[in-house]
Amino acid sequence: MSSLHTLRRRVLGDSSSEPSRASSPNPAFKDKHGEHVTLVSTSKLKQLSSKRSKRRQWLVFGLGGLFGVLIAAFFAQQHDVINLEGLMDMNLDSLLDAIPAGIVKDAKDITRHERETVNYDSFAVGLHLQSQGVKARHPVIMIPGVISTGLESWGTEEVSRQYFRKRLWGSWSMMRALVLDKASWKRHIMLDKLTGLDPPGIKLRAAQGFDAADFFITGYWIWSHILENLGALGYDPSNAFTAAYDWRLSCGKLELRDHYFTRLKAHIETGFRTSGEKVVLISHSMGSQVLFYFLHWVEAEGYGGGGPDWVDTFVDSWINISGSMLGALKGYPAVLSGEMKDTAHLNAFAVYGLERFLAKHERVELFRSMPGASSMLPIGGNAVWGNKTFAPDDSKNQTVSYGTFINFKESNSTQSPANLTVEESHSYLMKNSDTWYQEQIQSTYSYGVAHSRAEVERNGKDPRKWMNPLETRLPLAPRLKVYCFYGVGKPTERSYWYQEDRDPTSKLNVTIDTALSYGEIDRGVVMGEGDGTVPLLSNGYMCAKGWRMNRYNPAGVTIKVYEMPHEPDRFSPRGGPNTGDHVDILGRASLNDLILRVAGGKGNHVEENYVSNIREYSEKVKIYDD
Repeated sequence: MSSLHTLRRRVLGDSSSEPSRASSPNPAFKDKHGEHVTLVSTSKLKQLSSKRSKRRQWLVFGLGGLFGVLIAAFFAQQHDVINLEGLMDMNLDSLLDAIPAGIVKDAKDITRHERETVNYDSFAVGLHLQSQGVKARHPVIMIPGVISTGLESWGTEEVSRQYFRKRLWGSWSMMRALVLDKASWKRHIMLDKLTGLDPPGIKLRAAQGFDAADFFITGYWIWSHILENLGALGYDPSNAFTAAYDWRLSCGKLELRDHYFTRLKAHIETGFRTSGEKVVLISHSMGSQVLFYFLHWVEAEGYGGGGPDWVDTFVDSWINISGSMLGALKGYPAVLSGEMKDTAHLNAFAVYGLERFLAKHERVELFRSMPGASSMLPIGGNAVWGNKTFAPDDSKNQTVSYGTFINFKESNSTQSPANLTVEESHSYLMKNSDTWYQEQIQSTYSYGVAHSRAEVERNGKDPRKWMNPLETRLPLAPRLKVYCFYGVGKPTERSYWYQEDRDPTSKLNVTIDTALSYGEIDRGVVMGEGDGTVPLLSNGYMCAKGWRMNRYNPAGVTIKVYEMPHEPDRFSPRGGPNTGDHVDILGRASLNDLILRVAGGKGNHVEENYVSNIREYSEKVKIYDD
């Protein structure tokens, strides 16, 4: 066992963060058979839960911070990027000796308590609904978001043998490889720039099963709370499945290399035939875009070949959690200038590793080599995101419109032109990118708007359009239900101020002007509304307005929106019971309540809940029904 793993095990063990708890969206009700079904209330959850002390929560995170400080202090010199290849010869256990013995003892006591005590909190929502008669009914298939699926090496060439079946994304093996063998890690994680597939001799694949997305690394949960509550309701591997995928690949290459959509179709059909019930699909973040692509692929002749009735036959509901249906604006700086802090669509552990050990130009190269990540670039152009003087989500007291997405304080060259809208920013990115990246994007994605039903129907035959809900329609499945659950009220990146990168050693043309702070601008970033990662317009427009248009929903698929305000617990590192954060919402009890209700066949009792101004903003979007 490596020294790094030994240190992690001795200090942190396998403990996980505290599960979130929140009030249920509805009180008691009766279903059509007269059964009484009562949802979990805040007070009931408090009775069922044993709240951990805030001191214990922060102790674990504090130890992690202390470890990072010790590492950074030991190796940092005059550079932003830390090179830790010398760590190979260092005994990391010596760092443990520098931590006070009392703190180490407390940490061991905490992890031992975690292992020995049943965490009733984790199952509270499912157990309570089970006690009220709600049972597993529909088979459930989960499609994770971008980055959250672990990637493991299956290569047997000499360069890969040391990593065989080890995760190079989503584990401590990733951090060890990034720290000790950065060149080899980059060679494995980056796709071939011309083919968009594995480089010769490299074989990286998505981890499979529930372990693929329940935790990013030990202690950083993602889907684990949802799995726990599904288990309490009666779900197990016979009626629940995680459809993990390699998020680096474009959808076309996912099918070409991994037969991903063929296998997803088979799992859905199997779930239906073995249970006699239609399937509930649960997607998160980019997973919602991947699923939307699948809904086109599965019916299309020459692709899935299921025909126009397939979705209506096999799928009961689609639960769309924090779906980035119109992209995530913060993905743009990642591929333009490698700006990562609170910018790329990652969790804190991934951001820290990539920021500390990769220079900006390396991050740009990394993300451009992953066509799947570019699906997150903004969709809808100026019609959705605004022009130079107006944006649908501008506030009354705003001094500069969100419509100018990329701004330059000094506009005096081709590298720093006049302020740019979203459409102009896309052209600017293409102009300042290598030919291979331009060709990858233009052959894979389309970010525009279809303004007529005839155009939408034509686009149904073009796979480049299948990820774009503004250019294609929902399936002709009148019995399908779509539930849009997402958080609101957490500041989210909306526009940026850039400057020329005048550093003679830099390989970039521009960088965010982090020295610029005044008015709404904070270190070169202007914040808007959203869930901390995805802007409100992306999360909510299609659900609140777009899919209520005949052009995009001609079959009249039922759409329901349930917004959850971000009300973080100041003492909880993950936001606590009422978080609306893009990732942490997966542990929110009220979200788990909603998911279990739909899976248990009670989704017809979900009532819409709006707490933001999304309907007002949607009316200002310049897209109109036929």
